[in-house]
Amino acid sequence: MFIHRQIEARIRDMCGKFPIISVTGPRQSGKTTMLRQVFPDYRYITLENPDILDFATEDPRRFLATYDQYVIFDEAQRAPQLFNYLQGKVDEDQVAGQYILSGSQNYLLMEQITQSLAGRVALFKLFPFSFDELRTASLMPQTAEQAIFQGFYPRIYDKGLSPRDFYPNYFETYVQRDVRQLTAVQDLRLFRNFVRLCAGRVGQPLNYQTLASDTGISPVTAKAWLRILEASHLVFLLPPYFRNFSKRISKTPKLYFSDVGFAASLLGITSPEGLTTHFARGNLFENLVIAEIMKQQFQTGWASELYFWHESNHHEIDLLAEKGNEITVAEIKSAATINSSFFDNLLFFQKQASPDFTVRSYLIYAGAEDQDRSAATVRGWRHLEGMF
Repeated sequence: MFIHRQIEARIRDMCGKFPIISVTGPRQSGKTTMLRQVFPDYRYITLENPDILDFATEDPRRFLATYDQYVIFDEAQRAPQLFNYLQGKVDEDQVAGQYILSGSQNYLLMEQITQSLAGRVALFKLFPFSFDELRTASLMPQTAEQAIFQGFYPRIYDKGLSPRDFYPNYFETYVQRDVRQLTAVQDLRLFRNFVRLCAGRVGQPLNYQTLASDTGISPVTAKAWLRILEASHLVFLLPPYFRNFSKRISKTPKLYFSDVGFAASLLGITSPEGLTTHFARGNLFENLVIAEIMKQQFQTGWASELYFWHESNHHEIDLLAEKGNEITVAEIKSAATINSSFFDNLLFFQKQASPDFTVRSYLIYAGAEDQDRSAATVRGWRHLEGMF
């Protein structure tokens, strides 16, 4: 079953305006499936095929003459020398939507694009399914616990795979294929442990020193390995908001996984019920919400910069965005029942904010009922659209 992706319309639109479209994202997020469904008339060429790769590497001019227009090049980063020839080809031909490049080694692909194809490419990122995509296909999990456990990778829904089978194999494939090619990691056992320790720090300020110490590596290595995870779109960092409502604020980013199911698997969670008393339940729920809002930003193409806010007296806002003179803030709680104390940080922030700004406040919780309250608009976890 093919589930349509919200980003499809924007990709089609940009195909009429740019000669090259680039689609990156985590491995197995559905890039190839989407592109072959959306562009059935395009030839599909994967550079993972050794014969195709040899052709592209050894004779790039003849290669592009053979595949002259309306072609999808998958894993295009495997042939870096091809990109200089692509530049000349599209400049000469002036054909809109001439090539579509996709790849899961996002750092390598983007490096080649920025060096050779700047100004000629419309860039897109495809993440695992969003709430709306699953809702449209009648596959949306009914509980927050089920959503966290299952995650949102397409094969779990398309092939009916158990998360207990999918995620360990996904992790091992990622380590064996992408990590080996992206960097000279000497000890894959240590790297695996590093990723698991990152999962245990979801929703927490990132401390390279303690992360490195717990892994048994140097802080320099920890930073390099985290860059690998970011480049693969497996994790992302949420920066702190720096406007001086209080001068003593956190300057350390928070760590989140692009797919919360992957993080849950790394933490050894084997069922939705296992989340009930798990130490990371609140942080994983926060990851679920923030990753979904992040996906919405990439789908619409009108992305706001997302932040968190934390000051020295431990008042914190989990998610914040500023547009013009409007600030949108959200407090995220994993409880299914609303408590009046949940609004405390939102009320504190409203008092600290400059009168030049209008503050829109939300409380997102693990329940189902939406409410309009004087302190904030209350949203159940399944209803996150249109907030940021």
